[in-house]
Formats: sequence, C-alpha cells, structure tokens
Amino acid sequence: MSELLDHVAIRVSDLARSRVFYTAALEPLGFRMLYETQSEREGGRGVAFGRLGADDFAIHEPIPSLGRNTITRGVHIAFRADGVQAVAAFHAAAVENGGRSIGAPGPRTEYSEGYFGAFVLDPDGNNIEAVWHAAAQIEPT
Repeated sequence: MSELLDHVAIRVSDLARSRVFYTAALEPLGFRMLYETQSEREGGRGVAFGRLGADDFAIHEPIPSLGRNTITRGVHIAFRADGVQAVAAFHAAAVENGGRSIGAPGPRTEYSEGYFGAFVLDPDGNNIEAVWHAAAQIEPT
C-alpha cells in the first residue's frame, strides 16, 4: 500500500454487495480477496484484499464495539495503478459492479503533471480512486 500506511479498513452497510464491488474494482489493480473474517475478535464479518501477500485493505460489517459500530461514508481512498489501462479497467469494473462514476479515467493535471486517475462512489458513497503517476514527471516531496 504505502510505506506510511500499514492497512485501511472500512465498515460497509451490505457486506455481500461491497464484496462484489471491491473484488471486481480492485482486481485490475492487482488486489485479490485474501481471506474472510468471521469473529468479533477479528473485527466481525469481513473480507481482506491485497497483493504480494499483504492484507492492505479490508471491508467489515459494523459490530457493537466503539470504533467499529459505524458505517464508513464519505472517505476518499486512492489505490495505485500500474498504468492508464489499469485505471480504465478499474473504472469499468467498478461501474459494472455497483459503483457510480464521478470522474472518468483521464489526466488530472490540476493535481500534478503525470497524474492519471478515475473516481467512483462505492455502494456506501465513499470516493474510491485508481491513480497512476507517470514516474518521469513526479517530483519528490
């Protein structure tokens, strides 16, 4: 995911519907469904996704535990893509599986010269993005 973040987990209103959405949308980005959780000790019923053996992203049903009892809404999560084709495939798969487009694949020079992204709302209204940065045009931060 990133060297700054270890993992991200969100709470969803309908685990089955979100599982279909995220399985399809994240596949073009190299993410696979890794495992399912069932117990409250593991955070409740959920699904973990990742690549290269890392469970970078998970979705869970809310459970009656502080910090785990609210559906996640309005968050923006950007996943890195390996190129413009992966961004386009993410967008198409997301829209075909319950997402709503809020930004077709394309350059976003307002963010940076090499920025190419696409944006969709997941079934709970979270802004999910796939982004590819043209390596030659990224400036170090």
